[in-house]
Amino acid sequence: MRPGRGLPAALAVASALALTAVLAGSPATGEARAAAGRCGDPARRPWCDAALAPDRRAALLLPEMTADEKIAMLAADDPFGGPLGGFSEDAHADTGGGIDRLGVPPLLMADGPAGVRQGRATALPAPIALAAAFDPGAARLYGGTVAWEARHRGNDLVFGPTVDVLRTPRNGRTFEGFGEDPYLSATLAVPWIEGAQARGVMTSVKHMAVYTQETDRLSLTMNVDPRTLREIYLPPFEAAVKDAGAATVMCGFGRLNGRWACQDGAVLNGILRSEWGFTGFVPSDHTAAQDTAGAANGGLDMELPVGRRYNAFLLKTAVAQKKVAQATIDAHVRNILRTMFRFGLFDRQAYPNDLTRIDRTASRNAARTIEEGGITLLKNDGVLPLTAPRSIALIGRAARESPSGFGSAKVVPFATVSAQEGIARRAGSGARVAYHDGDDHRGAAETARGADLAIVFATDSQGEFFDKSCLTLRCGEPLRGDQDGLISEVAKANPNTIVVLNTGGPVLTPWAGQVRGIVEAWYPGQEAGDALARVLYGDVDPGGRLPVTFPVGENDAPASGNPAQYPGLGKSTTFSEGVMVGYRHYDAKGIAPRFPFGHGLSYTTFGYSGLVVTSKAVQVTVTNTGRRPGVAVPQLYIGMPSPGVEVPQPPKQLKGYAKVALAPGKSAKVTFPLSPRSLAYWNVEAEAWRVAAGCYKIMVGDSSRRIARSGTLGTCR
Repeated sequence: MRPGRGLPAALAVASALALTAVLAGSPATGEARAAAGRCGDPARRPWCDAALAPDRRAALLLPEMTADEKIAMLAADDPFGGPLGGFSEDAHADTGGGIDRLGVPPLLMADGPAGVRQGRATALPAPIALAAAFDPGAARLYGGTVAWEARHRGNDLVFGPTVDVLRTPRNGRTFEGFGEDPYLSATLAVPWIEGAQARGVMTSVKHMAVYTQETDRLSLTMNVDPRTLREIYLPPFEAAVKDAGAATVMCGFGRLNGRWACQDGAVLNGILRSEWGFTGFVPSDHTAAQDTAGAANGGLDMELPVGRRYNAFLLKTAVAQKKVAQATIDAHVRNILRTMFRFGLFDRQAYPNDLTRIDRTASRNAARTIEEGGITLLKNDGVLPLTAPRSIALIGRAARESPSGFGSAKVVPFATVSAQEGIARRAGSGARVAYHDGDDHRGAAETARGADLAIVFATDSQGEFFDKSCLTLRCGEPLRGDQDGLISEVAKANPNTIVVLNTGGPVLTPWAGQVRGIVEAWYPGQEAGDALARVLYGDVDPGGRLPVTFPVGENDAPASGNPAQYPGLGKSTTFSEGVMVGYRHYDAKGIAPRFPFGHGLSYTTFGYSGLVVTSKAVQVTVTNTGRRPGVAVPQLYIGMPSPGVEVPQPPKQLKGYAKVALAPGKSAKVTFPLSPRSLAYWNVEAEAWRVAAGCYKIMVGDSSRRIARSGTLGTCR
């Protein structure tokens, strides 16, 4: 048992209450807080005085540490952590042992972008479903739920959120991030982190700086120009640091412009620390550190899962050979200590690893609410919401499962509610709900033929370690067979066919014209069935809008058809598309998507009026013009002038959004604040953000392709 485990219940509760008071700004004295912690007596150990600033405390502690103790702080000590480390009740993703002699507590860590990967936990909807919610409040709830469960599994730090901007929908970890737009990713990352860290758990935003594919991920060289790096891939990390105060930033795999991510001094020392003012610490993704001296000098503070490069022999040798200065070692230790002091690890007892302390009802409600907000209605030919059908045929294995991605974001749920269970319960005893696994298309069609309504469930397969080789439903799912063919056969047998997609990202929908409804439910988490049933029956409005573009064909998607772009040649990929990522790609090339970024239908309709544009804000009035209450998601796009042919601008960029619930006939004024950064591009020569002279096109609408009101800002002819 690690120090501090197995605390008496009263003491654990008292320490939790004390921490809550500290987080809320309690006037409790530093001495009282320290007395409840693990650090010790401030009179004997002055760094244990909680009234001192974290920097000062770290400065007092550091000289008391031996060379070996300092080095031990720079690496985790669990060789069995990570995605292959198992799911036992007490298997943390990573652990740091602490230093009992000096009152330095252990540091215990968990995977957490989609829930806690440690034994059983609440399986939240995939982060891509959260992205579809377009709702910072849902992001705060998501982060808070993850952190609360991580805390009660004894963790001090949770690895999440994942904010890598999606470059190609073939990416195996599409489900784990927030989609293809940097503004959306940034504005969801901030409340996620704030919600988590308010629970007293540190976060680790990942994977800095560019991580866009699983193919060759350990050795891939990514060639990215400075403007693309600044405008597309770095903004979510910048917001996480500047606006949310993220405790840690995890560096990823591969090389960025020839430099390994976890020893890229230009990014980690230059941009992250010097420019953005980051004061936390940088842990590595598992085994991402490549070279002892390179990592130490390049900005890596802590190696995970063990000290392969950061161990006593290699680091002492590097110092002796003057490849690494002792001051550099001390700086890394200081970063770790300062962060631990900042988040109160020294000043409280260890969080107990106790499942009984998790409020599962609250977590279940959070999982269902987030999923309802992210379920996206892509097509509705009058078939939804359901009006008490007497017989329903559910087709496809996913009707009885809860599909999810695999890897470090895989969560083993406490319990699950399948779609079949949720729909049957909502339909009531008066309705007949039949099921067919869909393996036999003819049998599935016969089951569907005799029902008032057929719902086909289709899913893809994605996760860490492997990219998808294609975007069809059949790709990567050999055990499920030809799901596209299944949908077509069922649609022929029953004209009232709805398709529910449980996918981690965009898929091709060649059958879209054959069915009356398409619902994207993503990887829905453990409350899948109840959330889906409530949306299908109209108990709640489908709240989702697409955070990713759905293409018509394979080669329509970004970074398609050019192996130098993806998957790369000779383990090297060139981001020659520049800033034309996601919907920018479709707009710039004039490619019509199947379903555009930002698209999602409501059970009512909305009108836009009263557009007012100033240099400080854009305002528009949104009105529910239908007969049902519903959720509008107005989106602000800006078309920016190009300062020259060498700086091409996409036709539009997301610069604001809101989520508004409106009763029939009701209106709301929505204001999108603007700042100079809203109108800026990265000037490579000046190495700074600049606002170009010219005409800015202001567009507000329901999606990137459905603009309801437009105006201008700047100098326009």
